[in-house]
Amino acid sequence: MRDTRLSRRSLLVGAAALPAFGILTRRGQAAEFTYKLASGQDPTHPVNIRAQEALDRIREATNGRLEIKLFPANQLGSDTDLLAQVRNGSVEFFNLATSILATFVPAASLPNTGFAFKDYDAVWSAMDGGLGTYVRSEIAKTPILTVSKVWDNGFRQITSSTREIRTPEDLKGFKIRVPPAPMLTSLFKAFDAGAAPINFNELYSSLQTKVVEGQENPLAITATTRLYEVQKSCSLTGHVWDGYWILGNKRAWQRLPEDLRTIVSRELDRSADAQRADVAKLSVSLRESLAAKGITFIDVDRAQFRAALGRTSFYKDWKTKYGDVAWSHLEDVSGKLT
Repeated sequence: MRDTRLSRRSLLVGAAALPAFGILTRRGQAAEFTYKLASGQDPTHPVNIRAQEALDRIREATNGRLEIKLFPANQLGSDTDLLAQVRNGSVEFFNLATSILATFVPAASLPNTGFAFKDYDAVWSAMDGGLGTYVRSEIAKTPILTVSKVWDNGFRQITSSTREIRTPEDLKGFKIRVPPAPMLTSLFKAFDAGAAPINFNELYSSLQTKVVEGQENPLAITATTRLYEVQKSCSLTGHVWDGYWILGNKRAWQRLPEDLRTIVSRELDRSADAQRADVAKLSVSLRESLAAKGITFIDVDRAQFRAALGRTSFYKDWKTKYGDVAWSHLEDVSGKLT
C-alpha cells in the first residue's frame, strides 16, 4: 500500500498528478466515451487513490474506448451540488457518502443508524448481504444507480477544540458540525447536542472560525483534510459506520455497451476491496500519527452511549420512518435496537 503519511507536499503532488490521467487516450485517438467521476475527498485519501487505479485499469481494459476522469476534493461543487449533477447527468459518476445520499434516498442511511455495528465483520456481512442489496434496490428506483459494491468511509469519531467528550452527557450543548444528513443530525439532537448541518467543503473554515466546536468523521478524513490543525481531542465513539457508494447516472450508464459496464463494475469492485483494506489499516496507524500532531485520543465506553441513545425515541422514530421490512434487514446484523 502506498505510504499514507500525509503532507502538504504529497497533497500537492497528488493533486497535480490527477489531471495527467485524464489526457491519456488509446494511441492518441479520442475515447469513444469520456465520463467524469466526482469525489469530495482529498486526492490523498484512499478512496481517490484506489478510484484512480480503477480508472486506469478501465481505460486499459477497454483499449481506451472509455475514459473516466477523476475530479476530487469537490472540484465540481459541494456534495449536495454534485448529487444534483449526477441526477441530471452533467456528472456521470459521483462517489458519495451513504449518510448524505439519504437526503435523496432515505433508505441509504439505514447502515448509518447509531451504534448499529460493533465491528467490520458486522458491517461487511450487512453491506455485502441483505442490507446492502436492499439499499441498492432503493437507490435504483431513482434516476441514479450504484455501479459497484460499497466502499469504506469508516467508523465516525468525534473531535473537539473545546471540551473532551467522554460520556453521553458531555454532548449536551456541544456545537458539532454534521453533514447535511438527517440520520446524523437526528442522532446528535437525541444527545441534546447543537448539531449544525454544514457542507463538507465548508468544514475546515467552520472549525477554524469557531462556528462549531467539533465535528465527527472517520480518522482518514480528519487526517487528509488536516482537521488536526483546528481540533484538540478525538473521542473514539465509533457512533456510526459510513460508506461510499459510487453512483452512476442511469442514462449515462445505459449508453455504455454491456461489455464496458461489466469492466467498470469489475474494476471498481476490485478497488473497493483494496480501499476497504486501506481504511482498516489507517484506522490503526492514524491514531499514532494524529497523536503525534497534537490530537489527544479518548477511549470511551460505546455501550454507555448506545444505552443512552436507547433511552431516547431515536430507534423507535427511525424504525417508524423506514418501516418493518427495512428495519428487519438492519436488525438481522445489528441485533435488536432499543
